[in-house]
Amino acid sequence: MTDPDPHLPAAATADVPVPPLVRAEDVDPGALLLDVRWSLAGSDRAGYEAGHLPGAVFCDLDAVLADPPGAGGRHPLPAPEQLARSLADLGVDAGRPVVVYDGGAMAAAARAWWCLRWLGHRDVRVLDGGLPAWQRSGGDVETGAVTPVPVADPQLPRGGVTHLPVLDADGAAAVAEQGVLLDARTPERFRGETEPVDPVAGRIPGAVNAPDPASAARLAGGARPVGAYCGSGVTAALTVLHLEQAGVAAALYAGSWSDWITDPARPVARD
Repeated sequence: MTDPDPHLPAAATADVPVPPLVRAEDVDPGALLLDVRWSLAGSDRAGYEAGHLPGAVFCDLDAVLADPPGAGGRHPLPAPEQLARSLADLGVDAGRPVVVYDGGAMAAAARAWWCLRWLGHRDVRVLDGGLPAWQRSGGDVETGAVTPVPVADPQLPRGGVTHLPVLDADGAAAVAEQGVLLDARTPERFRGETEPVDPVAGRIPGAVNAPDPASAARLAGGARPVGAYCGSGVTAALTVLHLEQAGVAAALYAGSWSDWITDPARPVARD
């Protein structure tokens, strides 16, 4: 039997989580609500305080769901133990359902969903359509800030083992060669025609452009393995979410393009 490629992600846990999306009218009233509104300009706490789902706690993507920018890219993953502690400080408990939402684009909420699933939390969902969908359904909003109730003893991942596959740069290259690596950025950035955020334009050789996350399953086809990346690992989390919704397992290249280009020896493709 051939040994598995060490750069490819191990299979996720056999435990079956809840479906990743939830409609506004189906939100569990006992769930912990996390508001993860964010844009490239930063986390939107002001928007949260101006109006949020009743009882929702603000989750700062840059401070909680990512380490400071550096060698791992613009939004490198925190260590699992650090992430678990930060989320526990917001009230996340392994035994309580969590619903995450943002301003409607769903990428930031998907990053929170992915991080919670990565830690092994099975009952976490993204509010489909975010705050706008909640308001269209007639849901109330409240202003101000909700003080989190920290969990004293968070359930850390056993032995540091996480429950969603994650790729490093070598793993992303291996997926591009042996399966399908989806690039969630705009076509112009994928082709290397423009790069408004990162210092180098282009893409990982062999990647397939998937700017519409809803089309990701079609582009992935029946290939295995499947991976996804974007600029810094936020938008691609939404691609992974849509793939899971479609029954396709996919790994996230968490460092994404902003990590790939930190090593000038890595190849860059452009049209």
